[in-house]
Amino acid sequence: MAPASSANLGPGFDALGLAVDLPFRVGFEGDPAEETHPAVVAFRSWGGQGPLSCRSPIPPGRGLGFSAAARVAGLGAAVVQRGEDLDAVRHDLFCRAAELEGHPDNAAPSVFGGLTVCAGDTAIRVPVAIDAVVVAWVPAQGSTSTAKSRAALPQQVPFTDAVFNIGRSALLLAALTTGDADALSAATDDRLHQQQRLTRVPESRAALTHLRDRTLAAWLSGSGPTVAALARRDELADLEEGLPDGRLLVLDIDTTGVHLER
Repeated sequence: MAPASSANLGPGFDALGLAVDLPFRVGFEGDPAEETHPAVVAFRSWGGQGPLSCRSPIPPGRGLGFSAAARVAGLGAAVVQRGEDLDAVRHDLFCRAAELEGHPDNAAPSVFGGLTVCAGDTAIRVPVAIDAVVVAWVPAQGSTSTAKSRAALPQQVPFTDAVFNIGRSALLLAALTTGDADALSAATDDRLHQQQRLTRVPESRAALTHLRDRTLAAWLSGSGPTVAALARRDELADLEEGLPDGRLLVLDIDTTGVHLER
């Protein structure tokens, strides 16, 4: 099993990710998945043999790390099939998953669980000192191609915007690790990618505004269209009222990462 994830968290483009308790499960019994499925492709790439079944409630193409969780689960299945210890190869599994994904921000939390910071082939799990759940608004319709979304981003950004995001990313990590909830809203501001992506999904922009006003912090999850937020459990009442059409998922932060379920 490998958990879903929400990447970027606002300013941490390609660097920050948070694992959530929405599992991608694979197995050696049951109806086999197609050979083109990302979990099966990953499974085969690490020497996995025979059929692989897949099941998951993670909505694909919605910004909750479906492909990363699938690939991590498939790689994990290959490790288990060889009789190896997942913990012993966890770093190598992360590197392989990030290579298959093309970027590490979703792969890292699916492998390690919790809040992760990654740069190149280095990923570090960071403790979270705030008692909160992740709320994810998933629109009723529409999906996002990560490749197309990334291709639409500018190749250059103003120096001031780069400095802005560096500061917000550092502030976000400081707030999460020290428990300074008051700093979270400002810390999830971004000038590199969210505004460009939100112009194409007005419902997501409306959901982001709604959730930012009612939770600790909110951001466009990955490349969208899902919007995620950190909320205290006593903030959940009536949170769905006023949101655009869609589903509101209340998810615990996953602290385990990829693991074998018996």
